Amino acid sequence: MSKSAYVIDEDWAVLRSFFPDNWQVLATETNALKGLRKDKTAESLMRTLLIHVGCGYSLRETAARARRANLAQLSDVALLKRLRKCAQWLHQMCCGLFAEQLEDVPSDQSPAMHVLDASIISEPGKTGSQWRLHYCLSWPSLTCDFFKLTPVEGKGNGETFSQFPVTAGEYYLADRGYSSAAGIRHVAENGAYLAVRLNPDSVRLLSPDGQLFPLIKKLKTLAKPGRIAEWSIHIADAAGRVAAGGRLCVIRKTEESLQVAQAKLKRKALKNSTDLRPETLEYAKFVMVFTTFPQELFPAGVVLDWYRLRWQIELVFKRFKQIAELGHLPKYDPESSRAWLYGKLVVALLIEKIMAHAERFSPWGYDMERVAHPQQLA
Repeated sequence: MSKSAYVIDEDWAVLRSFFPDNWQVLATETNALKGLRKDKTAESLMRTLLIHVGCGYSLRETAARARRANLAQLSDVALLKRLRKCAQWLHQMCCGLFAEQLEDVPSDQSPAMHVLDASIISEPGKTGSQWRLHYCLSWPSLTCDFFKLTPVEGKGNGETFSQFPVTAGEYYLADRGYSSAAGIRHVAENGAYLAVRLNPDSVRLLSPDGQLFPLIKKLKTLAKPGRIAEWSIHIADAAGRVAAGGRLCVIRKTEESLQVAQAKLKRKALKNSTDLRPETLEYAKFVMVFTTFPQELFPAGVVLDWYRLRWQIELVFKRFKQIAELGHLPKYDPESSRAWLYGKLVVALLIEKIMAHAERFSPWGYDMERVAHPQQLA
């Protein structure tokens, strides 16, 4: 064995140690290996999949590299079919890795939540088209239950609740990019509930009596970090048409978090050669979430806890978008695209786990396997 091949195998052994304990069993249980005639091992298949979703190679180049490395004898067409069959396996691996990261979350007795997000994908090449990927992750099943691609440019292609099918009686979480009257109206009219980070500049806030809501005045009553408040408000569009009624749940940030947020705003204003408004700096002192969740089940503190969960998942999505490098999306059919998305999320979650492990990195570079100590025989 050459030195480079030895190093690759050693690196694979270290990477494999970060997988969920039952990852090979899951390959069998989800029928990911079913139909393979040669190289019928979970290791060979996973290494082949990671060449595609982890390194960003096309199906054709992945197949060529897998053959050269003696991992699999597959054509690009056969690899695409195999990717479809691995969707459930990759999904179950995501579940295992998520469970390790998100320990301090609401219990399984809580209602199902749908976490919405979007990301821009650039196709390979200098002239590759740009697409916006809209996707929905359900909690606690961690299932990607909806996604679609739209062009980046053009009316109606931005981030909005209107991009998603909404089911009556279910709950949806989103960040400030979804804070628009039209999107909020879409959820309300379909009988569902939402919690969205408020962007005060994108909507009009009205008091229940129809007057403008004095947001700045209300915020100034929260003088100490950690103070929580909630107020009944209506969300309206620029013309004053009410989209939905609900509550504004607010918590004041710590001084350290405030300084980070305001510094970010000042850098952005300097870069764009714009002036910061005083109210923008005031808004940065708080986390503001508009919600239509039932108050008897979701008091303000619980709503903010749910949004915190959404932010924890968002941190993973940041790896998903930036480090896992969304690209080469197989747009042939929903099955292969969904499997590809799960594969990208597996890569992102592994990166998160490896980074956390690096903080307590052992001198020899990996954790020792846990083995039972031998006992002396009498």
